[in-house]
Amino acid sequence: MREAAYKNDDAVDAPRSDVSAGVGLVGLAGLLCWIVFCRAFPEISAALDLPGPRARLDGPYAALTALVFSGVPMVLWSIFVDKVHRNPSTGIDWDSPSDAEATRAVSFTKLTGLWATWAVLAALYAIGRWYWDGQYLFAMEVLGFAAVPMLLLSIPYIFWLDRRMAEPRDATWHFGAFLLAREPFDKEQVLRHWRAWIIKGFFGAFMISILPGGFSAVVNADLADLANQPGALALAMIELLFVIDVQIGTVGYVMTLRPLDSHIRSGNPFLAGWIAALLCYPPFVYGVMDAGGLLAYESNAPGWRHWLADSPMLLSLWGGWLVMLTGVYAWATMVFGLRFSNLTYRGVITHGPYRFTRHPAYLSKNLFWWSATLPFLVTSGGPMEALRNVVGISLVSAIYYWRARTEEAHLLREDPKYREYHAWMSEHGVITAPLAALGRAITRGRSSEELQPAE
Repeated sequence: MREAAYKNDDAVDAPRSDVSAGVGLVGLAGLLCWIVFCRAFPEISAALDLPGPRARLDGPYAALTALVFSGVPMVLWSIFVDKVHRNPSTGIDWDSPSDAEATRAVSFTKLTGLWATWAVLAALYAIGRWYWDGQYLFAMEVLGFAAVPMLLLSIPYIFWLDRRMAEPRDATWHFGAFLLAREPFDKEQVLRHWRAWIIKGFFGAFMISILPGGFSAVVNADLADLANQPGALALAMIELLFVIDVQIGTVGYVMTLRPLDSHIRSGNPFLAGWIAALLCYPPFVYGVMDAGGLLAYESNAPGWRHWLADSPMLLSLWGGWLVMLTGVYAWATMVFGLRFSNLTYRGVITHGPYRFTRHPAYLSKNLFWWSATLPFLVTSGGPMEALRNVVGISLVSAIYYWRARTEEAHLLREDPKYREYHAWMSEHGVITAPLAALGRAITRGRSSEELQPAE
């Protein structure tokens, strides 16, 4: 019966997306406004005769403030236009709040689970050496400053929310019940709780750590100088698009709130999914894909600007191609709005680039790496070096295909709407449909099995 509810009357249209296009667009508008302000701050401060240095706002906390300028418009749009707080999937009954006395014990148990979770994450941050070096130092500083306010604000928030939840005994409550050992708890709910919070803790710290670098480069970019350098101009545009991706993505990790219907429904339960994802991020990526890693693919490969330096026309065209690929990548994050994060199910996205292929971010990212690196063109080492590079980047692409498959398995298990979307894309997706047809042709005559959640 659940699946039937998601069937479309129009067979040529995909299921409706759980996030409207407007959410990401207003977030993008807010972010761009802040970037323009930061670039123009010397002129603004001079016009207003403000005290202090009259320099561009390019510091790490200006980058952090950008989260406010992108996040607040998305929250306001979600509430006042999309009215997401009224979605049944929030699990909130706004019209009939419970008596405060009735949910008090539940809230205390939930706070126990929540604070214990934060304590464990803090301990893991303390143990992980990579968190106390390089770009991660900023993330640790931010999280350290946020710790006390989060603790204090969690008290009224939990007590307020539990009164309005149809079932306040959620996964966090079950973990608290496990710790207190006073009430029965569901082991699977405890596991769901930890899968969600490990994802948020691991990727959240990473996203915060990479905020400052790209933001500073965008704010300080010299547009007049770039106009005469097609290669450098393309790189600057790519940098801006990566900033958009990181800023919107970080808001997604921060705003995992049930009243916004952006809470994590579930984390990927498959070990293969975790391995595939973690291989792509620090510290694991250092030994896999980075220079000197097992699958390093840039050895003696200086890349596209080197090989095309003597042809301004080709340099411009190739740079435009790379900008387009990066644009698709950023677009794939932006359409998630408040719901972006790795390894999670937080609703189904069916618009934007997801109407063309099920995994636009992975596809565009890998095409970008192949196109930017040109791993088969090397300055030394001969054909063998080129072969090593090609094998390395091919295996990297295979890891991303593996990630895509494990993510599909998770979503296929969780949501009938995603199953409908998955089937629709196999028939109508501009990129996915031909690939699916090719796959069927290759496997014709063999015994075929449908994709199962365990894959």
